[in-house]
Amino acid sequence: MLSWAHGTTGTADACAPSADTANGPAHDYLSITESYLNKWVANGYAVVQTDYEGLGTRGGHPYMNGASEANTVLDIVRAARGVDRRIGRDWFVAGHSQGGQAALYAAAGQWPRDVRLRGAVAIAPGSNMSQTVLYIKNQYPGAEVALPFLFVLVNGAYAADPSIVPEDILTDEAAAIAKAGRTNACLAQLQELSAKLPLNNVFRAGADLAQFERYYDAQEALGLTLKVPTLVAQGTADTSVTPAATKNIVSDLCKRYPNVTYRTYDGADHRGSVGASFETSLAFAQALRNGHIPDPTC
Repeated sequence: MLSWAHGTTGTADACAPSADTANGPAHDYLSITESYLNKWVANGYAVVQTDYEGLGTRGGHPYMNGASEANTVLDIVRAARGVDRRIGRDWFVAGHSQGGQAALYAAAGQWPRDVRLRGAVAIAPGSNMSQTVLYIKNQYPGAEVALPFLFVLVNGAYAADPSIVPEDILTDEAAAIAKAGRTNACLAQLQELSAKLPLNNVFRAGADLAQFERYYDAQEALGLTLKVPTLVAQGTADTSVTPAATKNIVSDLCKRYPNVTYRTYDGADHRGSVGASFETSLAFAQALRNGHIPDPTC
């Protein structure tokens, strides 16, 4: 079985994969991953996909919370086996962006023995979340691209820690966009809503962002000790999750676990890395099923 951890869609219930339709607010992204997952099914895998905590259910979504994501990735595996016992106990986790980080946390988890995680695939795993503030404040190159993600990050931090109040750190204009992200706007709509928001009108004057930054520093994949062979895939043209950031994670993971394989895909951007890495990911999983550990790059 493959448990898929999806990338950033948003924090509103409408952004949940289970709520997706052909005209859904997150379909621009979910249609890409749907095609990718169909390939796994065509190769004989049962595929499940979590919504993550707080997406499509009561309560907020603690975006990029590694432990929460890893638990939901596991929970849907156990739920699937409860529905159909023909599904075996062996499973793989694969994820992209937010889900890439989730896959790494799952690979480092301690799981019950009724299921057995065999390996993990992390595609362009999200990182450097707390630095989004610095990028936007200093209007670094690419800050406009990072801006819509800020609202997802703020809402996620608020869901995990209600003392991190969006209205306390954002201007009225920015806070209104964040509120839309908690109600009905997914990433594509946040991109539209923030397109005309000046970068110098995002954070409230004198706002204390330390707690927000500490929360996301604690969610980095740095410091994890993996427990299963892991493939990390990265597009060389990715400007959302840079190759340098991913290589830094891989270097850190290799300090504590040797069976990490790092692969890059020339010309693939952030979303393009999903399809570009499929054949490698499938071969990686098949090798593990056959009792072979693919050549690590540590």
